[in-house]
Amino acid sequence: MIKGKEAYLKKLTAGMNIPSISVGKELDGSSPPSVFIGSWNYPKVHAGPMIAPLHGDTAVMDTPESWIPENKTQEDIINYRLNLVRGKKTVKITDLDNNLVEKLQDISLAAGSIESEAEFAKAPRGQSFSDEHTPYGPSAEIQRFDIGNVKWDHALEKVYYDADLKAADAVMGLHEKGVPFSSIQKAFSVGTMGMKRRRRLVPTRWSITACDSTIGNNLLDEVRHYDILDTFRVHEFSSLNNDYTVLLMPTFWQYEWMEAFLHIMDREELIFSDYEHNTGKKGYSTVGGCYYSCKMAVLEQLAQEQKQAGAIILREAYTGYVPLGVFNVRENVRNAMKQPGTEFEDMKSALGFIGTKLSLPVTRFINESNLLKELQKCRQTTLNGY
Repeated sequence: MIKGKEAYLKKLTAGMNIPSISVGKELDGSSPPSVFIGSWNYPKVHAGPMIAPLHGDTAVMDTPESWIPENKTQEDIINYRLNLVRGKKTVKITDLDNNLVEKLQDISLAAGSIESEAEFAKAPRGQSFSDEHTPYGPSAEIQRFDIGNVKWDHALEKVYYDADLKAADAVMGLHEKGVPFSSIQKAFSVGTMGMKRRRRLVPTRWSITACDSTIGNNLLDEVRHYDILDTFRVHEFSSLNNDYTVLLMPTFWQYEWMEAFLHIMDREELIFSDYEHNTGKKGYSTVGGCYYSCKMAVLEQLAQEQKQAGAIILREAYTGYVPLGVFNVRENVRNAMKQPGTEFEDMKSALGFIGTKLSLPVTRFINESNLLKELQKCRQTTLNGY
């Protein structure tokens, strides 16, 4: 199924013709702060900063957590991201003493935007859209890169200097302190966390999933000890040409993520899904990083409520949708979970309510679902007295 989703999204992004910023071989501006580590040719990777041709505070251009609460439109976000110019240079993932890598670490640990100067081998060109990472504008090999004075974020600095702290513990500790996910992920990707001898550069899209998974798994360990929700509950949220519906169920933890892409390129109606039972998931999800982003967002709220529940999340993406990275899922589901829930006594009533909100008939999701089928079968077996 991953081939189907990947092929669909590649076709979708290939047809986009959204112009990015035009710059020359030299660039003088501000990094939000922002860095990008590619995955091609791993364990040698293309690493470098992302710089806006603007001076001053550009933090909003790489702080996804702020976009939905501040009612940023899809056009706003695309404009931010396509104005970020990516510099890149090939480095080994273990070469943390590299001069460029040290500057990337400075950027990722920074408490605010950083004045930067760059010279490229040729004028940056192109753009990148992905379902995994946020878009960015033109890119080119970087030949010279300098940054101004940097003030590090105190929490990130403390983790950097703790060479005996495991990376997973660092990620979770920062999350518990309220450090934004995007800041944690960037610092993680440039090798500033973990036991000193094990620190590495981590490709951006891998680091996003690693941080989502680490936080999600820790939260799940906590949630398993809480009382089970005593009713069915539905949470909803819509933004950026997406609708999200979260169905919480009075069961032990089990989880299914279902996403429908509707009439985006033509008349297609495609559903992709993946799930796990209470024992957890083995192997990487067939639907990619959004599976872990959504899971983390749901568990985050359950942990705050000190409740355990099963969760089925339905997403519909509509005409005009543009892949903006898994932040789109994480932040929308976070916002859905913060909305007042509508309670129901049984699954039938909850699904009936959900059916009034969706564009697709709810039966389409049921037919593609694994958990819903299992739960309905279990319910029918119970009613039959077996």
